[in-house]
Amino acid sequence: MSPRPGPTAPTAAAPTTLAFVESPVQLLNVLEWAHSAGATGPARPATGMARPAGGLTVVVLSPTDPMTRGQLRRMAQLARDEGLNVRWEEARGGAAAPFQTIGGLTGALRSADRIVIGDPFSRYVQLLLTITRARSLVVVDDGTATMEFVAQLAAGERLVRWHRRGGRPGVRDLAFAPISASARRRLTPGGKRTVEVFSSMPIDSAPEGVRVTTNSFAWTRERFGPPRVSKGADLVGTSLVETGVVDPDRYVEAVRALSRAHGATRYFAHRRESSEKLHRLAVETGLQVVRPDLPLELIARRGPIGSTILSFPSTVVHTLPLALAGTEVRVAVCDIDPAWLTENASPRAEGFLSGVTGTARDVHRLATVASTSKGLATTA
Repeated sequence: MSPRPGPTAPTAAAPTTLAFVESPVQLLNVLEWAHSAGATGPARPATGMARPAGGLTVVVLSPTDPMTRGQLRRMAQLARDEGLNVRWEEARGGAAAPFQTIGGLTGALRSADRIVIGDPFSRYVQLLLTITRARSLVVVDDGTATMEFVAQLAAGERLVRWHRRGGRPGVRDLAFAPISASARRRLTPGGKRTVEVFSSMPIDSAPEGVRVTTNSFAWTRERFGPPRVSKGADLVGTSLVETGVVDPDRYVEAVRALSRAHGATRYFAHRRESSEKLHRLAVETGLQVVRPDLPLELIARRGPIGSTILSFPSTVVHTLPLALAGTEVRVAVCDIDPAWLTENASPRAEGFLSGVTGTARDVHRLATVASTSKGLATTA
């Protein structure tokens, strides 16, 4: 008779990772992070995506904006295709929605070993951070705001979006201040708590103990393209008008001058640009306005794309050169003239936008669009 096997040693529960995203770009960067961190997990044969140990659940805190929701739906399906779990939350679908969402996530938050977030400035995310016990926190890019987040964390400042800095805190800001302060403490490494920033942005002032890892857009390059490159130029839109930073009339004039100077034919709209502004741009500039159904990094990588991509200071001047590495596409950035700023623009706006341009790598820098007696003109 064969000896009876001894008792099986108990196995430790696999670590769990929760990622919270509110925009298509954040979800793209979670996919990039999962690809980069996947050396600890099994790879999927079909696409090469490797999974972080214990798997990854992406929680989409859905916004109400239709264009953002549409892009998020497409990105959520890409994440599912890569084998990730995606949980869609109607987090803003009525007055009771936040309470229902937070209540439904409390158990998962308290049991998670690692939390990945895309927007440390989000009040929703800051509130969730006060619930979790996770000792490993990861911040993936939410565009150029990541640069400001790291700088504020290093300086011990309260977390405020760059285009709102300099203004007097409102009643809601003051009421939320204790939660924001608690979230900032959780985003500061100490004891057994680790903090990682996964970014394609130039970061040279990270606080002590914060691990910075590079987002090279390896997943995007492996999954899409290379693109077919067409003649001419494409212009990338910005939401600086919608955030109250740039005067709408000056913006339209600048787009018209820039497109004429460089032969642009298409205008890729930012997901936050208003329909009214986009209609005006189409009428007054003659550009074909395109509303992308995916983040621009994926649109450009799939192609076709112009041989030159024109942009004002924004995230894409940092990300597109990485996503399009190895192609013949040139990314060119035009500075924002201080005269375009509105009266209500943050005192921080001019310096921040200049820094976005000045720190961009592998881009061609254009002179600012200058005023003339007949409108605006631009020079390279």
